[in-house]
Amino acid sequence: MTDARPRKRSLTLHGHRTSVSLEEAFWVAFVEMARTQGLSVNALAARIDRDRGVSAGLASAIRVAVLRDLQDRVAESAAT
Repeated sequence: MTDARPRKRSLTLHGHRTSVSLEEAFWVAFVEMARTQGLSVNALAARIDRDRGVSAGLASAIRVAVLRDLQDRVAESAAT
């Protein structure tokens, strides 16, 4: 698996630059998630950051959000 190693990318959250390390598969799904929601990657990351609380790191919160989004899509597809 070539995309197993995390890759660091820069984001701007609430006017501040930060970096997040995610595996390539998560980056691809995260970008698609933002596109389907009509948001920029930075806007989606800011929303996830705002909603994550203090117990989870941003990268983990993004992974969970991506997983939930994909699970929701599968459930919607199965329902139709």
